[in-house]
Amino acid sequence: MARIRHAARPSPLHPGQILRDSVLPGLGLSVSRAARELRIARQTLHRVLAGTVGVTPEMATRLARLSGTDPAFWLTLQQQHDLWRAESALSGELKLIPAHTLPSTIRTEIGLRGD
Repeated sequence: MARIRHAARPSPLHPGQILRDSVLPGLGLSVSRAARELRIARQTLHRVLAGTVGVTPEMATRLARLSGTDPAFWLTLQQQHDLWRAESALSGELKLIPAHTLPSTIRTEIGLRGD
């Protein structure tokens, strides 16, 4: 049975925080210039940096191009952040849902690897 361990681990950083605190300064870009180079509205970038909106596949592709990274990097950061928030918000309810285990043949068939 899988256990959800969210209480002990801190919230993963929102990708906007990494962009704001490390990537843009590392590239020597202001928010205004980064928004221009990303070809998005400055307010849109501010929302990402503030963590009030998530990084979409489109935004991840733009950020990857700007920073020389991979879009999957940005999407993984967003996914980790979103999953932590969902697990935290649903922690009480998740305890009430029974956990079943898929047979290994099905796990292999759908691309899951061992635990």
